[in-house]
Amino acid sequence: MTETQTTAERQRAVSNREQTTEREESEDQQLCPECGGRLEADSEHGETVCADCGLVVEEDEIDRGPEWRAFDAAEKDSKSRVGAPTTKMMHDDGLSTNIGWQDKDAYGNTLSSSQREKMQRLRTWNERFRTRDSKERNLKQALGEIDRMASALGLPEDVRETASVIYRRALSEDLLPGRSIEGVATASVYAAARQTGTPRSIDEVAQVSRIDEMEFKRTYRYIVRELNLEIQPADPEQYVGRFASELDLADESEQRARELLRTAKEEGLHSGKSPVGLAAAAVYAAPLLCNGEITQSEVSEVTDISEVTIRNRYKELLEAKGVTTV
Repeated sequence: MTETQTTAERQRAVSNREQTTEREESEDQQLCPECGGRLEADSEHGETVCADCGLVVEEDEIDRGPEWRAFDAAEKDSKSRVGAPTTKMMHDDGLSTNIGWQDKDAYGNTLSSSQREKMQRLRTWNERFRTRDSKERNLKQALGEIDRMASALGLPEDVRETASVIYRRALSEDLLPGRSIEGVATASVYAAARQTGTPRSIDEVAQVSRIDEMEFKRTYRYIVRELNLEIQPADPEQYVGRFASELDLADESEQRARELLRTAKEEGLHSGKSPVGLAAAAVYAAPLLCNGEITQSEVSEVTDISEVTIRNRYKELLEAKGVTTV
């Protein structure tokens, strides 16, 4: 046996003895020194007591919780002094420091001229440090564009987060050369909306985008293909709730519209047809079947689908349901 092997074995033996000693000490600390009973922590009184004999083993413990009390979740969130959660909607994940633009101190007093100049210099350098290279500047501009379009389309927070992750993947895999930042950002928003089950039509997204529709469609196909995004075909039912809300339809009409679309899917009528067009036709047909009043022009204005398409899809939906034209 070599000297190196002997030394290694000694070190392992010493380490095992130390671990055994620490484990025994830890077990002893969990037992009452008087009766050997189980110890429990009494957080209300700051004491450690024996559950069997009631011996107070330790008192005046340090309370590591907050000094304030909260009686519901909203109050707890408002009193908490931890930082904001990380988010993919900011290029630095929200971990950097922001210097407020108000030239006032913590007490609301206006800063002096020299202090204002100092804070302005700090803001400038802070902004430079936050975007140190071209990739971070690119990401900052794109995430701002995603947030703007998502707000205009009324998309929830999870869609914005998903869109920012898709854009980050495209940036990391070097898919942006030859394409505009706005184009990839628009494609990311549309793909994220489809993935999360809150789709918007191509026309709706194109209206809030800064690029033309052809570039948007071309970039979207490229991003989906290169990133291998799994995007299922849009379900016409996913549009019904929003259209019904904007047209102020009754609940009965909305349920009837969903029934029409389910029947159409069972008959295979939706294959090869625009899901938005089918949804618009169902929203138009449902109130008429429920003895309501609605015009094709009203539905066309809300859904951005032509009246000709609504009439054609409307007749097909009624035929699939076995209902004569209303």
